Amino acid sequence: MAKYSMDLPSNSRLANGSKVQLLLLDCDGVLTDGGVTWSENGIEQKTFNIRDGLGIKLWQRAGFQVGIVTGRSSQVVKWRATELSIDFVRQGIGDKVAAVSELIASCNLDWDSVAYIGDDLPDLPVIRRVGFGVAVADACLEVQEASDFTTQLPGGKGAVRETVEVLLRSRGCWKDLIEQYQGNGIA
Repeated sequence: MAKYSMDLPSNSRLANGSKVQLLLLDCDGVLTDGGVTWSENGIEQKTFNIRDGLGIKLWQRAGFQVGIVTGRSSQVVKWRATELSIDFVRQGIGDKVAAVSELIASCNLDWDSVAYIGDDLPDLPVIRRVGFGVAVADACLEVQEASDFTTQLPGGKGAVRETVEVLLRSRGCWKDLIEQYQGNGIA
C-alpha cells in the first residue's frame, strides 16, 4: 500500500475537521470497488474492505455517527451495515439531498457538520452542500473537483478508512483511539 499524507488540505472548507459529527457514505464505489457480481442463483455479491470497517468502528468509538445513503438496494449492504452497527442506512435513494436533509434534521445537525464520501454523479449535489465533501481516488472528475478532499486510495480499497483517519487526526484523537492496538490494551 502506498504511503499518503494524513493531513487535511489547507484550502479545505473544514481545515481541522472539528465540525464533522456525522459521516455519510455512498456504498457502491465507496464501500466497495463499484463492482456487482451475480451468482448463478441470482444472488448479489459485494466485497467490502475490512480496513474501511475498522475505520467506521474507530469513528464510532470517537463518539460520532455514520450512515450509508445509496441509490441501489441490496440485502448485502443491510448485512454489512448491521455488522458494523451503522447508525443510518438509506437504500434505493433517488434524491440524496432530500435523504441527507432528513438525516441532518433527525440528528439536530446542520450541513456544515456533515462529511460525505462519494464517487459518481449522484453524489455531486450532496458533496457540494456538506461541510466536508470527499471524493474517492477513482471518483469521476466532477466529484473530485467539487470535493474538499480526494483520497489517495480508491473506493472499496481503504478510502473510507483514510478519510476517517484524516478527520480523527485533525481532531487530535487518533493516537488515543489506536492506543489499544499498540500493545497497551485489548485488540
